Amino acid sequence: MESAFTGSCLCGNVQLKSTMKPQMTAHCHCDDCRKSSGTGHCTHAALLKEAVEVTGELTFFDKPADSGNVVTRGFCPTCGSAVYSLNSSMTDLIFVRASAVDQPEVIEPQVNVYSSRAPSWDEINPKLPAFPEMPPQGSRDVIEEGVSS
Repeated sequence: MESAFTGSCLCGNVQLKSTMKPQMTAHCHCDDCRKSSGTGHCTHAALLKEAVEVTGELTFFDKPADSGNVVTRGFCPTCGSAVYSLNSSMTDLIFVRASAVDQPEVIEPQVNVYSSRAPSWDEINPKLPAFPEMPPQGSRDVIEEGVSS
C-alpha cells in the first residue's frame, strides 16, 4: 500500500496509512470536538475508508451528534490519543484527526463548522468559509462553492 500520508497515536501503538490525500478538511468547533481535543476545536480530514489502513488496538466511544447521527471516536487505549472518527450517516468515510498525521502539511483546512460555538480565544481563520452550525447533510457542493470563492 503506497501512502499519501501516514499517522500514529502518541505512543505509536496505533498506526495509520492512507493511499489518498484528504477529500475535505474541516475545523469543527462543536462542544464534543472541543472537549475531546482538549482545545478550541478539532481538525478532521475526510477520506474514503477503503483508502485508509489502521493497525493497532483502538478503544471506541459513541455519542449522538446534534443531527442524531452517531459519531464513533477511536482513540488509543494506552496514550489516549484521538486517531479518527466515524459518522453513522457517512458510512464510506473516515475522519482522521489532523493531530495523528505524521506529515501535517498534507492537511489543508478548507472550512469551519460550528463556528458559533468557537471560544473567543480560538480565533477562526477569516479566509475560510465558516458555518455557524453543521451545513445540511448533502451540502458538500455548498461547502466546495464557499471554498472556491
